[in-house]
Amino acid sequence: MSGRKIFISHIGFLTPGNYPDDDPLSGLEQTLQQLHYGEALGFDSAWVRQRHLEPGISSASAFLAAATQRTSRIELGTAVIPIGYESPYRLAEDLATVDVLSCGRLNIGVSAGRPLHAALIGPLAFDGDWTRYDFSHDRVLRFADNLRGTYFGDDETFIKTPFGPQRPRLQPYAKGLIDRIWYGGGSQHSAGWAGRNGFNLLTGNVITGEGTDDFFVAQSRLIKTYRDSGTQRRVALGRVIVPFDSADAPTRRRYRDYADGRHQRTLSPQGERRTLFACDIVGTSEKILERLFADPILPEISELRLELPYEFEHEEYRQILHDFVTKIAPELGWKARPEIRAAS
Repeated sequence: MSGRKIFISHIGFLTPGNYPDDDPLSGLEQTLQQLHYGEALGFDSAWVRQRHLEPGISSASAFLAAATQRTSRIELGTAVIPIGYESPYRLAEDLATVDVLSCGRLNIGVSAGRPLHAALIGPLAFDGDWTRYDFSHDRVLRFADNLRGTYFGDDETFIKTPFGPQRPRLQPYAKGLIDRIWYGGGSQHSAGWAGRNGFNLLTGNVITGEGTDDFFVAQSRLIKTYRDSGTQRRVALGRVIVPFDSADAPTRRRYRDYADGRHQRTLSPQGERRTLFACDIVGTSEKILERLFADPILPEISELRLELPYEFEHEEYRQILHDFVTKIAPELGWKARPEIRAAS
């Protein structure tokens, strides 16, 4: 390692929001409890994935609306919403409502491109020939424009409402939300585009290999490309980190087996897009800290997102969150806000 100091000022976690196919309520409720528990532990932010056709959160806006009523301080985020299936206007309405309900705590992570399962969902989500729809970055720009609070029409454009004539704009207007849009960038092209358009950057343990087979080299180049665009926006780094200090022996074996089953994909680029994967970091907090202090990307960022694995149980997620925030995060320079006291 270069010797550059690591200083993490913001820690978050990304939860998969899994549930049994025949009992979605139990899993969604447990995920709400995870967000509440994470807030009690002192985490700065909690993020959820949006996934379609899987037993997970299919509507991040609906789920986070519920989360606003179960939390009071922690930032809430989507990581990420594939915007291809969304109406840029209607999604903006929904997420502006969530932000207002949260008192300004929402972070919106989005991605562009043809979304997953398009051959199955496209005919259901769109009218006409869905293959001609625009899945480009322009869809993200249209979404962002709807959050700016600008009025529609000209100075003489009014609509009739029960409250009298009113100049039309997207309602509710969520002040500041436009500055809390994040783009999930996996390539240098998308990172540069995000920076030039004023979006924050989410980068994690999956990235496109461009001119290198080394994950860390590719990720460092991506962050450099983003910052070279001239932006001063936030960059948040995601890593799959699984401490097991307070876990029993069977649980430790389960965690190791999980990481072992995913290790092969980290050895070389995968598929036509040359996708590179970072290794999962599993072990005692001492061993994990050794790995993190050797991570060449951590000195480049100040926001770290703990990405919780799929397939684990509710109590296992709680144990991982607890061990991370009490044993690992403080060694990276992070401090809980003065008003926060870690949960037991």
